[in-house]
Amino acid sequence: MTTPTASPARIYDLLIVGGGVNGAGIARDAVGRGASVLLVEQDDLASYTSSSSTKLIHGGLRYLEYYEFRLVREALMERERLLKMAPHIMWPLRFVLPHSKLVRPAWMLKAGLFLYDHLASNMTLPKSRGIDFRTHSSGAALKPEYTKGFVYSDGWVQDSRLVVLNAMDAAERGADVRTRTRLIAASRANGVWEATLEDRATGKTTTVRAKALVNAAGPWVARLLADTLKIPNSKSVRLVKGSHIIVPRVYEGPQAYIFQNPDKRIVFAIPYEQKFTLIGTTDIPWKQEPGKVEIAPDEVTYLCESVNRYLNVQVKESDVVWSYAGLRPLYDDASANASAVTRDYVLDLDTQDGAPLLSIFGGKITTYRKLAEHALEKLAPVLPAVGGQSWTAQEVLPGGDLGDGGFDQALARLRRTAPWLPEGLAWRLMRNYGSRTYEIIGEANSMQDMGEVLGGDLTSREVDYLISREWARTAEDVLWRRSKLGLHLNDAEKANVEAYVGKKLA
Repeated sequence: MTTPTASPARIYDLLIVGGGVNGAGIARDAVGRGASVLLVEQDDLASYTSSSSTKLIHGGLRYLEYYEFRLVREALMERERLLKMAPHIMWPLRFVLPHSKLVRPAWMLKAGLFLYDHLASNMTLPKSRGIDFRTHSSGAALKPEYTKGFVYSDGWVQDSRLVVLNAMDAAERGADVRTRTRLIAASRANGVWEATLEDRATGKTTTVRAKALVNAAGPWVARLLADTLKIPNSKSVRLVKGSHIIVPRVYEGPQAYIFQNPDKRIVFAIPYEQKFTLIGTTDIPWKQEPGKVEIAPDEVTYLCESVNRYLNVQVKESDVVWSYAGLRPLYDDASANASAVTRDYVLDLDTQDGAPLLSIFGGKITTYRKLAEHALEKLAPVLPAVGGQSWTAQEVLPGGDLGDGGFDQALARLRRTAPWLPEGLAWRLMRNYGSRTYEIIGEANSMQDMGEVLGGDLTSREVDYLISREWARTAEDVLWRRSKLGLHLNDAEKANVEAYVGKKLA
């Protein structure tokens, strides 16, 4: 992706630090209102928290237990909007909730689900209902002692692709998006921010100026304030590690399961990448430095035990084919229990010396778009450039304009247009890129025209697109954040991708 080089005289309206979902969402919203925006991310887009979620677009059923009614209502309303904004990378799921006599009583579950169905108006997904596992198809996966339960609706998202699509839309509307670029210093001078940026690939530093700065650094939000900006702040984040495991598929059917544990936590089991089941998550307080984290052995054991309490097919630690973990930067509300820490967000505005600084504490992927709106509403009185009308709720993300009939009909049209595409590849391209699939195919009329097959059904033409349009710079970017092909390719094929990307960027 070619990015414009700022001249020393240029002053951006907004410098955003952090290329996770909140930073990318704010960049998209702000540039669409006419502001000039520079977004910098120290690594790849969605390198940390935003690619390590449970990948759900949901209201947060369990948050009702902590009386987070406003957050749940906002998240449910956003769930509806997001499913329409990017129907290629998001879709509805039905969740099966077995009742266990050891945890919450059935009346409490029923009351919670009733609230979940009715907290927000105009919900289009199917409502919850009670089911008998002795006759319902979802009961086949469960141990016979579970006879009653509930089914309800939520949504699924390819989380890291959601970030990339927001950044793409921002860039296409004029934002300057720079990955592998770190903010190493910034200070206020003459009513604007002067910031020093380091290109981590070359070591070169540049200085830029901006009328306002948004600190969307996620796990680093407090550290950026204290160490980089030298600005005291009473608010802080509480880092909580959430880990997930991926195992070969352990049950049939499209449904996901939500399992209650004796410790009152819940664990999901979700169909994943056609051949696998995703199981997560944990909630482990993290006191060390933010950065890359990995699952611990006791977390693997916990997740296996959590699903084995319910499932007929028992999951063993040795079944795990992949795992991932991330740090959730939750706003520190002084809760004693990590699971009870609020998932709501707090926006802190500092207008000292006329150069605004907005810091984002907390948040969740489902509410990122609303968070961006609230962030710009908070900035607008001191930064008129972002004072335009809210617009993102009505505009699809890149590739989301699937046309009549949604995903299924869009896929059928692709199959008619390019009948030479293998069926599985056509499905995967449409699921990842939506209408942008046609940019990847271009003038190709055969698989040979798609270039070298690097592994599985990944072609050099697709990788070229990811490099030129989606900021991919490494094989990891391609295989684990722009896609999950890392689960499907062998070591030799992954090496092919690494060699190709390296040669392309040399």
